[in-house]
Amino acid sequence: MSRNRVLLLADEDLVIEVVTTMLEYMGYEVESSREGDETVEKYRSAMERGTPFHAVLLDLSIPGGRGGREVIRDLLSIDPHVCAVVSSGYSNDPIMTNYTQYGFKGVVAKPFKLEDLRDVMNKVLGL
Repeated sequence: MSRNRVLLLADEDLVIEVVTTMLEYMGYEVESSREGDETVEKYRSAMERGTPFHAVLLDLSIPGGRGGREVIRDLLSIDPHVCAVVSSGYSNDPIMTNYTQYGFKGVVAKPFKLEDLRDVMNKVLGL
């Protein structure tokens, strides 16, 4: 059985390293990107190759770039059923509170623990 594939968008090396390690520990195959356009292109390419991502974990804002706030619209136009989880340290952002209205299936506030990430991934993937 192949592992569930997750695409991670984050702009900080430490965040990419830690979250990738957490997801791999939970059994996921992880690919990461540091910018929104790269994330959209990786998602589109994977779908075209027939190896789609099962979920995407998007940092809400990427300083000087396109974060989850912008990327979700592109992903929904490519795949209306995208399993997207939004993550941010800004818990008062309206997207974090009303994430489903923006097309996200789950939310995880930073900083989060392994259990928090496991719970949200299990929820969005129906595991």
